[in-house]
Amino acid sequence: MEKLEKKIIDREIVDNERALVVVGIPAYNEERTIAKVVLQARKLGDVVVVCDDGSSDMTAEIVEGLGAVVVRHKRNLGYGAAIQSLFKQAKKLNADVLVTLDGDGQHQANEVNGLLRPILDGSADIVTGSRFVGETENGNNHIPWRRRLGIKMITKLTRSASGCDMSDAQNGFRAYNRVALESLLLGENGMGVSVEILLKAKERGLKLAEVPIVCNYSGIEQPSTHNSFRHGTSVVTSLVRLVVEERPLVFLGVPGVASLLIGALFGVWMLQIYAVEHRIVTNIALASIAFTMIGLFSVFTSITLYGISRVMQKKQTTNQ
Repeated sequence: MEKLEKKIIDREIVDNERALVVVGIPAYNEERTIAKVVLQARKLGDVVVVCDDGSSDMTAEIVEGLGAVVVRHKRNLGYGAAIQSLFKQAKKLNADVLVTLDGDGQHQANEVNGLLRPILDGSADIVTGSRFVGETENGNNHIPWRRRLGIKMITKLTRSASGCDMSDAQNGFRAYNRVALESLLLGENGMGVSVEILLKAKERGLKLAEVPIVCNYSGIEQPSTHNSFRHGTSVVTSLVRLVVEERPLVFLGVPGVASLLIGALFGVWMLQIYAVEHRIVTNIALASIAFTMIGLFSVFTSITLYGISRVMQKKQTTNQ
């Protein structure tokens, strides 16, 4: 692999330190577009790293021919797994900043400087490109309606769950400083990694920012309705699981206690009927049993998850 000699981007701070910028590109069967994306990225970062997520085409060979660093997955593990590999490689390279963008050409590489600015001036730890900030001004008015609807719904759910005031929770065009790279321990292998990053960033107290970007959808093969539905379902499922795992006592424990109370009320009602009429109403008895069992399951599960989450947090703190 040829020696990579790139420009170093000035931090523009008092002591004139300089930042090593790594551009990370997750790619799966992107032989049609990856060369152009890598060539553009080489002009904007010090090192370009491409994670080939088990591609069956010539993606990896093209990237190697262009002199970029290639991280190979033997099989397709998912977008989240590719992002995790890019994080690991950026830390190995001792990067000050990691910029991620997609390999299909929808992101404009010349907008990298916009993402870097809040990182380099110290106002943000993570900067996300948004397709909806300044939408009229930046001309980004051609997002396919299914994609727009899905993004808006997922973003609203993410904002409700995390408290992050973001307008575009599903954009992969992002920049991370070294603090974010070291703090974010990711576990999602699928598309849910985008919202996992925001949830864990909020949990870690990282500073978030958004900058307007334009996405180019022309010439990009649009996913089928089935794939779009599967993508959205995967993200929502991951979001729900992450939220429940983070606050199990709230999202499982409280409903569990409520279910136990409802079960007890049905049980008292059944006993009252039996005391007066000497008969058992089957429907009421079954309702009492069902609510009680659901309540017990929820409460015990919430306690178990809470214990696991405490142990995991202690391990993460120790590792850091």
